[in-house]
Amino acid sequence: MPEREIVESRGRVAELARLFLKLGTIGVGGPAAHIALMEDEVVRRRGWLTREAFLDYVGATNLIPGPNSTELAIEIGRARAGWRGLVVAGSAFILPAAIIVTIIAWAYVRFGQLPGVLALFNGVKPVVVAIVVQALWRLARTAIRTVWLAVLALVAVGAVLAGVHELLVLLIAAAIPAGVVVVRRSASATTAKAVVPFMLSLRAKPAAASVSALGAASVAGSAVSLWPLFAVFLKIGSVLFGSGYVLLAFLRADFVERLGWLTERQLLDAVAVGQVTPGPVFTTATFIGYVLAGVPGAVVATVGIFLPAFVFVAISGPLIPKLRESRVAGAALDGVNAASLALMAVVTWQLGRASLVSATSVLLFAAAGVLLATRRVNAAWLVLAGALVGLALGG
Repeated sequence: MPEREIVESRGRVAELARLFLKLGTIGVGGPAAHIALMEDEVVRRRGWLTREAFLDYVGATNLIPGPNSTELAIEIGRARAGWRGLVVAGSAFILPAAIIVTIIAWAYVRFGQLPGVLALFNGVKPVVVAIVVQALWRLARTAIRTVWLAVLALVAVGAVLAGVHELLVLLIAAAIPAGVVVVRRSASATTAKAVVPFMLSLRAKPAAASVSALGAASVAGSAVSLWPLFAVFLKIGSVLFGSGYVLLAFLRADFVERLGWLTERQLLDAVAVGQVTPGPVFTTATFIGYVLAGVPGAVVATVGIFLPAFVFVAISGPLIPKLRESRVAGAALDGVNAASLALMAVVTWQLGRASLVSATSVLLFAAAGVLLATRRVNAAWLVLAGALVGLALGG
């Protein structure tokens, strides 16, 4: 490789590291918020990806197991700087959250309760909702190009609100437009007869229970072996579809019911920390690992749950641009993109209901929305401002 290309590649990797370290530090609000922040930085500000390409990556990450927003960071890194970018972008996005959660877990084990500093995130949440709404609007203008895609998105919203599992919604959203293309091309009806029963045979997975208020819990005293801990989280990271909000049911089945390593209260506290701290919700694993086996446990659990995401993206990422070359696959991807935005809209609605609970929160939401709509304000500054307001008001 010529020296100029080497320098350019290193520069891109360094850019990715700086960007995703920042996003991993300020990215409060879950996958929908992370996607909104990435769209603002990668598409609107830097122009690294077109909005169409960004949407294709969003849709594709919804169809593979693992944490969606982390996989999107990995996809962006791979598209920007190859395999080095893949590793650096994903790791940089995970690292700040893992460090923050480890510090909180130390305080939890040391003092038997969660630090009160988490209250400052009450000022961040209304700002995050405004950022997500703006991103949804921009992405929808690109993804919803026809009346039929708009109808498909609305039906997907209704299905999710009715309790249909998100993976099934995505698969059906992919199958409908692809099927239309196949029928128009007079393809054999045998394919459709094989695909439809398969989709209908999928059973919805249980949704995660809502997390109660943060509080103290007794901490298990006995350490857990690292290899079994790694194996459990590797399994969860390999099979869990959808966002981090469905993580609770999987963790409960393994750590509370099957292994008895955690109490119900410890599990709820762990999930709560993963949800209110910046970065991926899957850093719940970091908290559990520390509670069970200290710093080595935190490292092992974090690596275990996130490692499959890097593997899945490395395998599937190069195929995404090629899907657009096929009319059938391209139509399926259009449907997935529309349904992905529908899922994001439902999460945004739920986040808004939980966050806009006072006059102050509504004012923060409105102010952030106006600034985003009328001025090219960096979302990171808005998140920081919200955190300062929340801290000043004492949560």
